[in-house]
Amino acid sequence: MTAAVTHDQPPGTPDRPNRPLIVTEDAELLDDLLRLCAAAGATPEVHHGVPEHGDGWEAAPLVLVGDDAVRRVGGAMRRRGVVLVGRDQDDPGVWQRAVEIGADHVLMLPDGEQWLVDRIADVAEGVGRPALTVGVIGGRGGAGASTLACALAVTSAREGLRTLLVDADPLGGGLDVLLGGESADGLRWPAFAASRGRVGGGALEESLPELHSLRVLSWDRGDCVAVPPQAVRAVLAAARRRGGTVVVDLPRRLDDGVAEVLAQLDLALLVVPAELRAVAAAGRVASAVGMVVRDLRVAVRGPYAPGLDDREVSRLLGLPLAGEVPVEAPLLRPQGGAKPPGATGRGPLARFCLNFWERALVEAGGTR
Repeated sequence: MTAAVTHDQPPGTPDRPNRPLIVTEDAELLDDLLRLCAAAGATPEVHHGVPEHGDGWEAAPLVLVGDDAVRRVGGAMRRRGVVLVGRDQDDPGVWQRAVEIGADHVLMLPDGEQWLVDRIADVAEGVGRPALTVGVIGGRGGAGASTLACALAVTSAREGLRTLLVDADPLGGGLDVLLGGESADGLRWPAFAASRGRVGGGALEESLPELHSLRVLSWDRGDCVAVPPQAVRAVLAAARRRGGTVVVDLPRRLDDGVAEVLAQLDLALLVVPAELRAVAAAGRVASAVGMVVRDLRVAVRGPYAPGLDDREVSRLLGLPLAGEVPVEAPLLRPQGGAKPPGATGRGPLARFCLNFWERALVEAGGTR
């Protein structure tokens, strides 16, 4: 069991060590807490009471106080990020003791172990604001969604943001191919098929191919065309914890794995060629995606059929207009000096992507 007394998080400071503080004399409880810290990849500092050095209590990003130690920490300065940990599920006095020491949460073992592992891992990774996560999906086949997804990711990386490009379409041929990195070292989706629970954000980032200053999670050329939904959830959550931006190239078919991705998107772009059949097809896609994604916008691609323009397509679909995706010469894999979509920073597609990020980041509260 875990329950919140308040919802505040401990304030982060650049010089604060990412080591949780454990305060307890209960040997059995200490063994459990050390085991959970090890599972989260964190090395804690352990004391029987408030640390004698003045900043030990204040500087720790997370303080785990055993129920046996409440009296010994009762005079400590109030701070955020204190968790009272016990085992007696039926103890009615635990809430009063939590209030006495200013605890944010009350946690009972063993029920609250996974929550605590996640919280400790957040501390170990120095988690801040989650990545701005954008999905791109075609209103019909061949709409140019993969090209736009790559261009958005390349532009984000060129602007100095930590960027991850996720290929969520196992039948799309691989975004690493579009970026010219099909032979680059690093893991692909099938390597994460057995992932459960929490995936370390730093470990994920370091394991993936780095192409054009961004990380890419794509598919290999093997027979695996599906990853369990719980693995998709864990991997994308890890990617978001690293901050920056995450761009996801989405398939038009929606299954349980894609639903896990949609649930973690901040916004999605529906790429729609300006022709009546494409608009009709996009309407069906929008109906399905819009049930999960809270912010779905349309990006219109020319050339325009008679009687259509970007605003009319937006009106017909009943979606906000993200803008007109410029038509450029065919963009192929880098060969003979060619560049991937958006890599040069010049041209109408690159300008569209740069303008998109400028607006989206401001809407999301600034750079990440």
